[in-house]
Amino acid sequence: MLTFLWKFSVFYFFIIWALFNYVNPEDNLDIPTIAKYFNTKGRYEEVNPYLREDILAVNRSILQPPSPQCQEIHLIAIIRHGTRYPTTKNIKDMQQLYNIVMHNASGEASFLREIQTQWAMWYTEDMDGRLVQKGVNELKHLAVRLSKLFPSLVSEENLRGGRVKFITSSKHRCVNSTLSFKAGLTELWAIKDQEFDHEVNDALMRFFDKCARIVQEVDNSPLALVEINNFKKGPEMRRVQEKIAVRLRVSYSLITHDMAEAAFYLCAYEFAIKAVNSPWCQLFDEDDAKVMEYASDLREFWKRGYGYDINSKSSCILFHDVFSRLNKAASENKSGQQVTEAVTVQVGHAETLLPLLTLLGFFKDSEALKSTNYATQTQRSFRTSHMLPYAANLLLVLYDCGAGDLRLQPLLNEKPVTFPLLAGQQVSMPLYEDVKEHYRELLQGCDFENECQLFKHPA
Repeated sequence: MLTFLWKFSVFYFFIIWALFNYVNPEDNLDIPTIAKYFNTKGRYEEVNPYLREDILAVNRSILQPPSPQCQEIHLIAIIRHGTRYPTTKNIKDMQQLYNIVMHNASGEASFLREIQTQWAMWYTEDMDGRLVQKGVNELKHLAVRLSKLFPSLVSEENLRGGRVKFITSSKHRCVNSTLSFKAGLTELWAIKDQEFDHEVNDALMRFFDKCARIVQEVDNSPLALVEINNFKKGPEMRRVQEKIAVRLRVSYSLITHDMAEAAFYLCAYEFAIKAVNSPWCQLFDEDDAKVMEYASDLREFWKRGYGYDINSKSSCILFHDVFSRLNKAASENKSGQQVTEAVTVQVGHAETLLPLLTLLGFFKDSEALKSTNYATQTQRSFRTSHMLPYAANLLLVLYDCGAGDLRLQPLLNEKPVTFPLLAGQQVSMPLYEDVKEHYRELLQGCDFENECQLFKHPA
């Protein structure tokens, strides 16, 4: 009896210990609870959490071709640059907020004492959007993962044979991301006797700068900012600013929208760059973070997404480039030739990817994002935190499934997505001819020069 009681006591103690010491994998204290709301400042691992355990993990079973004989013949990878430092403008706002906290805040909270006594402003204006080491690693790791996902395309033989083409924006963070992607492959295969060129092409990767209409009608137009500015002045954002002021014990007038955004960015950048759950994150609860996320999504929606037709049409040049490469690969394959360009790697910006995703019809909600419908947009598809983290990528994979059966699979951030409204086919790998038919009007009529020229008004 005593033995039984002793064993029962040990068992009971173990159960109680386990209950008190259980840690939910989602409750990692090193990860801010608001990390999944960081918009375009978010980590790639928050979109693909399995990478936290193994940064090189892939799952080829997600590809699911319709038959075992399907073979990949061409891959286009349009990739956003990796994690970068804040821009000069963001850094100036961060410095201003830091000065407010150091000279005006009087709260007793432990996070505030930590900022005032242990945290030092280390961001300097000359950092201005440059790629950080985390960004270098992201592109190296992505290169290795793509070589595992598509080993017949992203291969040493194709790289050495000149069948992998690299194109980049001229911005330093994109050029360095391209170099990092190449380094991921050359280090993987220990290639030291050969170098691989890349092409700088801003017409393709920074088309938004080259489109006169988007510059005049969106970037430089106060009308394009109406919904964004109205939300900044609205009750949801005002409540976030009030809560920050209370937590810091500073005058509400000091916490403008720009200061709230600076605090949010400090939390996001500390995590993205240094993997630190910063004390700045304690200025926000989850409800606050959702409001900050929506404010950023509003900006992206109206300045690069569905808000204005020219936003998506500005990507016509990249859209045509994509289908030109796919058509060439399809034609070479049909004639029995080796596909001369097995892989195209194109490195750009969030502003490169979002207009193209919009033109293709991805993540379109039934209602436009507006300053007045925050409450009804909680389940929206248009969420840049999911779509456009650092190193975000759109992959288009062309398959030959035999007997002229060509298929095209789109993946976003290494996960299959379906082409919207494709003749009712909610399949991840539709016939390539069906895809072309679906986008026939764009293929015939989406002309960058015509879409982007400024309208001439009569005298």
